[in-house]
Amino acid sequence: MHHVSILDLSPVPEGSTPADALKATVALAQAAERLGYHRFWLAEHHNMPGIASAATAVVIGHVAGATSRIRVGAGGIMLPNHSPLTVAEAFGTLETLYPGRIDLGLGRAPGTDQITMRALRRHMQAEDTFPQDVMELLAYFGENAEARVQAVPGTGTNVPLYILGSSLYGAQLAAYLGLPYAFASHFAPQALDEALAIYRSSFRPSDYLKRPYAIVAAGCFAAETDDEATYLRSSMLQSFARLRSGQPGKLPPPIRDVEAEIPAAIMHQVQGALSFSATGGPETLETQLKGLIARTQPDELILTGAIWDPAKRIRSIEIAAEVVQGLLEPVA
Repeated sequence: MHHVSILDLSPVPEGSTPADALKATVALAQAAERLGYHRFWLAEHHNMPGIASAATAVVIGHVAGATSRIRVGAGGIMLPNHSPLTVAEAFGTLETLYPGRIDLGLGRAPGTDQITMRALRRHMQAEDTFPQDVMELLAYFGENAEARVQAVPGTGTNVPLYILGSSLYGAQLAAYLGLPYAFASHFAPQALDEALAIYRSSFRPSDYLKRPYAIVAAGCFAAETDDEATYLRSSMLQSFARLRSGQPGKLPPPIRDVEAEIPAAIMHQVQGALSFSATGGPETLETQLKGLIARTQPDELILTGAIWDPAKRIRSIEIAAEVVQGLLEPVA
């Protein structure tokens, strides 16, 4: 593993506002840069009271402007919600403003419900146009003076694209196009091992990438002690349980006996969905992260964890940074 990075959903804790959440996101990104993390990604979600990064490109620009070195990008943009041209213009503009620092991860799922899709002015289509949309984006970012439609800014910026996924489809497409692949194992780990095997065995070298590059996402909740880390993770468990129950909301504060608050059947689903994670004090965290890395052999590990107290969220990535330094291999 060569790099470790941060994925942030800009969570809105109970008792705070989206403005507070966006300030906390900037503080987290600045801490990630100080600690030597490779990149800082934000994700697109709509109609979610507990997530403040819906206008993902805007937040990326805000974070990039508040930092100076760390790569900043989307993990990801849900391409069915947008026309490829508008995405190319937005990220071409970001790359023009912050050259050499912008990433564009692309998801195939809309990431929302049909009512919200209609509010986004995009229609659910029977046919899957994701591969064609990715190819269109690649064309916009390249040099093509003959094209009748140009992304301005965008043309010639060569913003790096990453295919995101939680199933085998994304792995197959990333391998076919010769693009880097990021698996959403932090909330959907079921197909992780098979998807990585397919991606690596089917990868075709391209002008964008000569060999496979796999990013694996993991939950991370670090604190001074195992008990404190488990306590902090209870906010994420509660939030995910409410989402699974059709009652999404802001990120709840942590509680000690979380299993008493969540029905057993829902807790079983939540624990399965969030199983690819590391939780504990420094020693436990190191043991668990070593296990995740040994299992998947990623080129990059991207860590995420919704913690109710922003200061403790920063402390979590500080502890994680100390732990992972000994797990990184030099970049060839």
